[in-house]
Amino acid sequence: MAVFTEVSDNEARELLRRMQLGDLQSLRGIEGGIENTNYFLTTDQGEWVLTLFERLSAEQLPFYLHLMKHLAHAGIPVPEPQADRNSGDILHQVCGKPAAVVQKLSGRSQLAPAAVHCAAVGAMLARMHLAGRSYERSQPNLRGLPWWNETAPIVLPHLDPAAAGLLRSELAYQNHIAASSAYAALPRGPVHADLFRDNVMFDGEQLTGFFDFYFAGVDTWLFDLAVCLNDWSIDLASGAHDAERARAMLAAYQGVRPLTAAERELLCAMLRAGALRFWISRLWDFHLPREASMLKAHDPTHFERVLRQRIAHPLRLD
Repeated sequence: MAVFTEVSDNEARELLRRMQLGDLQSLRGIEGGIENTNYFLTTDQGEWVLTLFERLSAEQLPFYLHLMKHLAHAGIPVPEPQADRNSGDILHQVCGKPAAVVQKLSGRSQLAPAAVHCAAVGAMLARMHLAGRSYERSQPNLRGLPWWNETAPIVLPHLDPAAAGLLRSELAYQNHIAASSAYAALPRGPVHADLFRDNVMFDGEQLTGFFDFYFAGVDTWLFDLAVCLNDWSIDLASGAHDAERARAMLAAYQGVRPLTAAERELLCAMLRAGALRFWISRLWDFHLPREASMLKAHDPTHFERVLRQRIAHPLRLD
């Protein structure tokens, strides 16, 4: 959500005109992420989010945008992409980049969640997984195991010997898990794959929406749940597991969709996989940054700590 591409007021007005979303009142760049260019668009008809895609191609983007429309129509609170009123297209072009405009969700991110917030996320995540079963488009998780295998050799030279050893051993472990019969038995479908605290909106204790689906793909539902647990139910300073919040999320998720035997067997492995995925991507972004206005790379050592905690203290399901 850094600003890589500067959008002028005139360019924003032209886009809004094609979608008939009202007259531009303000255009404001959004800080926070590192993948795409994002702006808040305020018009006399409402508030919207404009995203210019800096890495994803026009061929890849329909999967994400139509998934959001599919989920919105299924009653999952996600921002619905807005269409050109003449062509009906939901994929636009701004400043020579593929772009989308979606509704701005109400509420705010809950960055210090309690068990009640974790339960709300768990239940909605399970509903989202079930709703995605009828989504017909398919695209792999582009930041899955093949990407980890490709990217690890690029970031390894930047690590000290202890961290490099951990990265190599965990990557070998995850390749072993992915080749197992238990992994092959895991239920799968469209996943968010990046459902951190700052990608969910709340109004008090009421969950008002999931957003930022641009890391989504078809993967195991268990991996998606593990990514959530690794952010929502840990102590951010140490990466240590928070049992109360984890129990709340898991119980709420299973109240909608109970875990299978294979999922229960591999939950600990997927928690480690989720930590490894974000450790590698943060190492890549930190050591191989791109220039952008307002760009702030995340600290990669955070997920190194989470991974070490997940190895040392495996989660036990009741």
